[in-house]
Amino acid sequence: MKIVLKISLVNLFFFGLIINSLAQNDEDYIQFSGVVIAEDSLQPVPYCSIIDHQTKRGTISDYFGYFSFVAKKGDTIIFSSIGYKKSSFSIPDTLTTNKYSLIHIMYQDTIMLNTVVIYPWPSKEQFAKAFVETEIPNDDYKRAMNNLAREKLNERMQFTPMDGALNFKWQQQQIQNKLYYAGQYAPISLLNPIAWAQFIQAWKRGDFKNKK
Repeated sequence: MKIVLKISLVNLFFFGLIINSLAQNDEDYIQFSGVVIAEDSLQPVPYCSIIDHQTKRGTISDYFGYFSFVAKKGDTIIFSSIGYKKSSFSIPDTLTTNKYSLIHIMYQDTIMLNTVVIYPWPSKEQFAKAFVETEIPNDDYKRAMNNLAREKLNERMQFTPMDGALNFKWQQQQIQNKLYYAGQYAPISLLNPIAWAQFIQAWKRGDFKNKK
């Protein structure tokens, strides 16, 4: 009977220790909440990653930068977000309540990326070889040269009718000329020495000869 009583007392003692330990552990956990904002604009930082360094658990902030999760007193919380420097915050271990609120400020981080040039060839040597050995179809080249021939362009220019914009511009030019010479005689081009000099030069060049 005494042995049973001793065993019961020992079990009761250890059970009390377990209950006391669990109660102390429950007191260490708090509801950790807050808002993450940017340092330069004080605007909320959405979808910021918030991780407890000790337990590897955490959450992410919502669109308005708000977050809330269960953490432990004395734990270190890691804040990270794209475009911002990674930062941390240690929860005080002297809290007397089971709630703690925080406004955490994130600082922008500038990342310099190296210049990357993308080529369709693995190396410059292969590019030079492909450039030199590329064959341009003769029919396409001849067609382009024929389209750009000056004589053919002049022929098309002479027989191409003017559109509405050109006709309007020509009409406005005629009206402007009439207003310019209003109340006086218009100059006679037959007595223009510059025009005569241009005519003589064109005659010497043979511009008036019939082309066969």
